[in-house]
Amino acid sequence: MRLKGFTPDITADGSDDETYLFQCSCAGLYQCSVTGLVFVMKGEGDVVYRTVPWNRKLLAQHHKKPAGPLFDIKCQQQSVCQLHLPHCELISTGGGQFMQVAHVDKLEGINFIPPRQITESHVVINITEFSGYGIVRDEDSPPDPVQALVLLFYKPPVDPDPRSVLSVLLVPRNIKIQDVKEKRRELIGEETYIDIPSKCNLHPNQVYTLSTVPDDGLIVVQPNETVFDDVSLDNPVPSFQVIFNRLISNINLSLKHQSSSSCVWKSEVCLLPKRMGSMILSSNQKLLKVRSLFIEKISEPVLSSLLDKLLEKNVITDAEREAADAKKKRSKKARLVFDTVRRKGDRAILEMTESLCELDSFLCRNLELL
Repeated sequence: MRLKGFTPDITADGSDDETYLFQCSCAGLYQCSVTGLVFVMKGEGDVVYRTVPWNRKLLAQHHKKPAGPLFDIKCQQQSVCQLHLPHCELISTGGGQFMQVAHVDKLEGINFIPPRQITESHVVINITEFSGYGIVRDEDSPPDPVQALVLLFYKPPVDPDPRSVLSVLLVPRNIKIQDVKEKRRELIGEETYIDIPSKCNLHPNQVYTLSTVPDDGLIVVQPNETVFDDVSLDNPVPSFQVIFNRLISNINLSLKHQSSSSCVWKSEVCLLPKRMGSMILSSNQKLLKVRSLFIEKISEPVLSSLLDKLLEKNVITDAEREAADAKKKRSKKARLVFDTVRRKGDRAILEMTESLCELDSFLCRNLELL
């Protein structure tokens, strides 16, 4: 049976809880693009579903803990015969042995269903009743590595303050990202969700550290380390925060396992997309106003290092570097560098601003670039 993807109709009630509707016209195998749920349909029918909170106290009475969202599923036509629930276990390395599916009914309480099948991505069960279904694990199951996601939320700077914040969340792969986004919006307000390759494998209850490139005194990562929690499924609180006290357009992030120092995830992150061009331009106009002070104040060693960085970033060419080096007087060299970069436009000026702030933050403060 060929798997067909679908995007559900989404509605929200007064409490902003989202409900999904899948209107199926014929028998088949269908996967929801939002939740990852797969429905095996024996005929046409309307499937209405949503995520609901777990009763953790009830699970604890049975020595179980959540291993995925709890879905409340209804189908008036009773045409769903099988359900595939997304999991985050690493089956290929022996994970998943302690998984079951909890069937939660308001009237009958809770019972646990052994999986009919466990694939690399889903737990498969046959169903005849329509209520709550979610994956659980034994409380004392070993902390085997699981598939996880690194989610990034960015609070950009508001001119003239260059300070911005990147929140880094470590979550199990089978969480519903939309739930995290909504809770972040309630907690923080408007911010930018940065969509990047985010998959990695993490060990529950083990310690991880986050590092950045560039790494300087104007970029702060807090806390220094964090423990990965695979039970708090849609927790909006970040595992790390990266605080930028200067304007920056790109940064490289690396997540490392503390005990082994192995890198489990890394990515280059673009923080200033095109739609923030007005903010970039504002910063560049600020730089243009301090041209004479730049020429007067920049030291020979900093100027030389700045040329190295501009060459590395392809902002200037080899010939332009040689032309600058040919200038004997520091002020003439500084003037040539500034004007060469200025003629190349806003992006080149931003690169020079970033590089200068890395090399001499005291000078940047004097120039009021920080």
